[in-house]
Amino acid sequence: MSNKVFFNGNICSVEDVKIPVSDSGFLYGAGVFETMRSLNGVVFAVKDHLDRLFFSLDCLKFNHGLQREEVIENIYKVVDANHLLDSRIRLTVTNGPLILTEEPSPTIIITATDFQPYPDEYYENGIKTIVTNNRLNPHSPTTHFKTTSYLERLAAMNEARGKGAAEAIWFTTDNKLAQGSMSNLFIVKDSVIYTPPIETPVLAGIARERVLKIAMDRNMQIKEDILFIKDLLEADEVFLTNVIMEVMPVNSVERHTIGSGVCGPVAKELLQLYREHMQQECKER
Repeated sequence: MSNKVFFNGNICSVEDVKIPVSDSGFLYGAGVFETMRSLNGVVFAVKDHLDRLFFSLDCLKFNHGLQREEVIENIYKVVDANHLLDSRIRLTVTNGPLILTEEPSPTIIITATDFQPYPDEYYENGIKTIVTNNRLNPHSPTTHFKTTSYLERLAAMNEARGKGAAEAIWFTTDNKLAQGSMSNLFIVKDSVIYTPPIETPVLAGIARERVLKIAMDRNMQIKEDILFIKDLLEADEVFLTNVIMEVMPVNSVERHTIGSGVCGPVAKELLQLYREHMQQECKER
């Protein structure tokens, strides 16, 4: 059976999607996207995702004409059309054809596929990471946004996979610790949880914000602080977050072993709490 997708106002088979050759997202990467997760047929943190999406569209001055409630309705249409309970959802919005017009004409695609979790051994033993030579530019107009211009990040991920690693860690052009190619980053030192502040810059990750809230509710010590390579290598624990990987422990950075080389106690506790939090939020629509 063909997957069903939402494309420019309609639910259709994936084979019926035809993106115009003049689309600015296709030609120049002029698009933004959200990757979401549904559990029990409920989309986790959907309002947070749309807050970020609409903030990005407005800041990047997309002429989109989208309505929030209609987008949520269409996300659920795709999930239901594919008969999915636990799924991975991708919402993509481009700025449409490169034609000057007052009428908004974005390309909107929503897909949903069966959720494929990371292997259990990743959460038990942690993952290997590398440090990419690519750098985040604090002055770039797209740095804070989840845009479809992803070639640099994909190149870093290919480099990581070529070295047997699962993620690539990024620093800024002024050598501040930032994030992973597809994740936010946390370190633990002397029982204090540190993460780079949004202004570093890093992406305002949905899982990042939920993990911070969960940790604060548990009275864990948290600091959003400027970090450097020394902080990363001297950490007792390192873990990554996004809505797909949840809370992912890191066992090594390049050839350097982090902590005991397996999932540490803080990451283990936060992973359990995060999953309980997600289950609670996704009990019913």
